[in-house]
Amino acid sequence: MQQVYEFLKNSGAYFLATIDGNQPRVRPFSTVNIFEDKLYILTGKKKNGSKQMMKNDQIEICAMGGDHEWIRVQAAAVNDDRVEAKESMLEAYPHLKTKYSAADDNTQVLYLKDAVATISSFSHEDIVIKF
Repeated sequence: MQQVYEFLKNSGAYFLATIDGNQPRVRPFSTVNIFEDKLYILTGKKKNGSKQMMKNDQIEICAMGGDHEWIRVQAAAVNDDRVEAKESMLEAYPHLKTKYSAADDNTQVLYLKDAVATISSFSHEDIVIKF
């Protein structure tokens, strides 16, 4: 999981796909954090992506890294409404405290469950990480 965290963190931005009915939806994200040995992301409950994840928790993340590598992460996104989980994310991204709060009704953190990450490249075999 640490390798996946570092890959996503170093990529700066990654793309998260959700399902909206029968249509995939993709949007950029940039938050990733480890809390209590789980990989977390952050969004706002008012956003369409949040609503889609609450209807269907299956997501996929994709990002490009250095050395012509890319990562794909398939997982279930599990909502965690605990203040401690939100505070951990906001401490990792203090600039978001102007938009989000651990005590508001909008801030949403989700951890990745049953995740399978694949780091690929044209120069090496796939690296598969399950967590």
